[in-house]
Amino acid sequence: MSRFLLALPFVMIASAAFAHTDGETGGFISGFTHPILGWDHVIAMVAVGLWGAFLGKPAIWILPVVFPLVMAVGGALGVIGVPLPAVEAGIALSGVILGLLIAFAVRAPLWVAGVIVGVFAIFHGHAHGTELPEAANPFAYGIGFVIGTGLLHLIGIAFGLLVGSSTGRMVVRGMGVVIAAVGGAFLFGIA
Repeated sequence: MSRFLLALPFVMIASAAFAHTDGETGGFISGFTHPILGWDHVIAMVAVGLWGAFLGKPAIWILPVVFPLVMAVGGALGVIGVPLPAVEAGIALSGVILGLLIAFAVRAPLWVAGVIVGVFAIFHGHAHGTELPEAANPFAYGIGFVIGTGLLHLIGIAFGLLVGSSTGRMVVRGMGVVIAAVGGAFLFGIA
């Protein structure tokens, strides 16, 4: 476990260009690394965990469960070829909006938070679903992808638990600003 934790920062600094592989996907490892190697996905997945932790129980667990479940629906739409306009913009906006919700300490009702997270999950899922049919082993890819996504949600939750102190709340809100800025960079083609 300690080796994994030491390697995690190096995995996290990988280029966003690796996030969308244009069909060159494989099995479990490709699925696992896909959300971890793309900053556009990293910020959204971490933000879901952060916002859930900020909102507290039951959102701390519901939002990170809603995201992959609804993402599977988006993935299925991508697999069967249902078009979805502005997928990349939707993915970038997920970072902007979720980051701003965290930065401004927005305490949305659980159902509103679930809808927001679910809408963005459709875009993330669709992007991955369009790549999935090319995978050598789509089942292994999907399992790896869910585990990678879950890990990023857990990282967000862990940072979100800092909200218990005034300094921690400032750190979490600051992370929201960074997430929104990175999402904006993707949205405007800067990143």
